Amino acid sequence: MNGTDRPAPVAIVGLGPMGRAMAGALLRAGHPVTVWNRTPARAAGLVAEGATLAPTPAAAVAAGDLTILSLTDYRAMYDILDPVVTDRRHADALAGKVLVNLSSDTPDASREAAAWAAGHGAAFVTGGVMVPAPVVGNPGAYVFYSGPKEVFHAHEAVLASIGEPRYLGPDPGLAQLFYQANLAVFLTALSSLLHATSLVTAAGVPAAEFLPGAMGMLTGIPAMVGDGLDLARELEAGEYPGDLSTALMMGATAEHIVRTSEKAGVDLELPKAVRSHYERAIAAGHGTRNWTALYEVLRADGSAAGR
Repeated sequence: MNGTDRPAPVAIVGLGPMGRAMAGALLRAGHPVTVWNRTPARAAGLVAEGATLAPTPAAAVAAGDLTILSLTDYRAMYDILDPVVTDRRHADALAGKVLVNLSSDTPDASREAAAWAAGHGAAFVTGGVMVPAPVVGNPGAYVFYSGPKEVFHAHEAVLASIGEPRYLGPDPGLAQLFYQANLAVFLTALSSLLHATSLVTAAGVPAAEFLPGAMGMLTGIPAMVGDGLDLARELEAGEYPGDLSTALMMGATAEHIVRTSEKAGVDLELPKAVRSHYERAIAAGHGTRNWTALYEVLRADGSAAGR
């Protein structure tokens, strides 16, 4: 909301599936929404719902104090906004504005972008949307944010229309760090699911006979690691009791998966990578410790808390 208790205007730059979903959620929440995209046709459905199509990026940014960027990466932000601020007619286009970049990139790219925005008089907030486009604006949607606390809180109510805002701290790189770390879990799980399916279909088993049961393996992971807090304490303390799933035992299974995959003729990159984690942990003397001792070979040197 703004000072008049009317829904604040918002600009959305970038209308891929995520940008369109966010614009739709903001429209449903009653916000005046201005949109811009390199391909204007992508805005047709939103314009029909009440959005305003800006003819230029400068016009989009000028439509309100808050501009949300939903682009392929941060390079795209510079490609779009650099020509605006280097045009003498719009040199102050970003002064006093707030840019919320919900594009994917690295934590360092976010920090560099925050400095770039500050150089043009704008405040910068980084975000990472943690749900697919169809879930945006619906229960269960959440978004990580980082950047100036006062700027985030000033626009928190608007951002809540997209999903639950989860503020991580003032470092602009934190939201991207959490986003990329969570997506590392997600992408690896997806690849493992397809690799496993390749194994069984190579033996002539229909995917439909395998996948429903395999989904239970994914959803069963929380039963093994709990809510993550006990695992976090174990990793921080460097204590990996080997009373259940030792690195030696799990490593033997990793070796069997590689051999089975090789025999089936399916891609070996993922199982070999997993096997290498166990081989290195065992070589480092962690064979009789829990599988969680892999953390000692995966983490950056000296990064574990309290170590």
